[in-house]
Amino acid sequence: MEKKYDVVALGEFLIDFTPAGNTDSGMKLFEQNPGGAPVNMLTAAGKAGLKTAFIGKVGDDMHGNFLVETAKQAGIDTRGIVVDNTVFTTLAFVTLDENGEREFSFARKPGADTMLCYKEVDADLLRDTKVFHIGSLSLTDEPARTTTFQAVKEAKKYGAVISYDPNYRAPLWDSRENAMERMKSILPFVDIMKLSDEETALLTPFSDPEEAAEYLLGSGVRLVAVTLGSEGVLICSRDGSRKVPGFVSHVVDTTGAGDSFWGAFVSQLVRADKRLEEFSIDELAECARYGNAVASLCVEKRGGLRSIPEESETFERLTVK
Repeated sequence: MEKKYDVVALGEFLIDFTPAGNTDSGMKLFEQNPGGAPVNMLTAAGKAGLKTAFIGKVGDDMHGNFLVETAKQAGIDTRGIVVDNTVFTTLAFVTLDENGEREFSFARKPGADTMLCYKEVDADLLRDTKVFHIGSLSLTDEPARTTTFQAVKEAKKYGAVISYDPNYRAPLWDSRENAMERMKSILPFVDIMKLSDEETALLTPFSDPEEAAEYLLGSGVRLVAVTLGSEGVLICSRDGSRKVPGFVSHVVDTTGAGDSFWGAFVSQLVRADKRLEEFSIDELAECARYGNAVASLCVEKRGGLRSIPEESETFERLTVK
C-alpha cells in the first residue's frame, strides 16, 4: 500500500542558542537557532525531495511559535506538533571549541518535548509512513519515553522501517549507566540506525566501530552506520561493510552533522524504492557518500537545521574527488 509520507520523526524540537560573538562590554551573544536531531534529520531528507512530518511538543511561547513556523518553512508537515501552554519550549545553550566541537547546557526541567503523551499523537502519521525515525532524547523522561515505545510499535505494525539515532547527551541523563540501559531498550524494534564512534561503547560491549556494528547486526538491526567524524562513515549490512571517506570541510560548527548525514542517507534509501535486504554494500556506500557530502556542507555554517544545504549544493560537493 502506498504511503503518504516518506519519513515521519518523533522527538525533541528545541532552540539551540549558539555563540555569536561578544558585546562591546565582553558579554557573550547567542544566536537563536532551531534545532533538535529528529527535525534536523527530516530537514535533510526534505531537501532531497522526501515528504516528511514531525511529531512532538513545544510550548505556547515565542520559541515554540518560531519552531512551528520554521518547520513549515522547511516543508515539514506540522500537524503532529502539539503546542502546549502549560510547559516551556526546551532550550539548549551551545558552546564551541576552536574545532567547532560542542558542549551543551539544557533548560529542560521539564521541557515541552519530554511531556508528549501518546493520546496527543496523531496515529495516522504513524500508520502512513515508509520510515519512522526516533532518537534517544525522547527516552530520558516520562511521559515521552512511554509515548516513544507506543509510537514505534504502532508504526512497525503498519510496515514502517524503524530508524534510530541514539544521539547521547550526558547532561540529560542522571547517570551513564541509566542512559546505556534506556538507549539499548529500543533496539529490538530497530531496523536501521546511525551512531557515532563515541557512542559505540554505550550501545554495545565494543568501542571499535566494526565490532560494534557487527554486534548490532547480530542483535537484529538490519543496517548500521557508524559516523567517524572527518574520516567519514562505516556502513555495515548483512551484505558486508564499507568505510566511506568524508569530504574536506572548513568546520565552523558540527551541530547537526550526524543528523544531516542520516537524513540524506535515508533519503537515498527511500528514493531507491527497494527493500533493505536488496541493497548491496556498493549501493549503500553510494548512499553514504551522498550523506557525507550533505554533512560536510552542514558543518561549514553555524546552527543545525538552518545550515543544511540545498540539494544543488550537495551535487556540487559530490563532484569533488
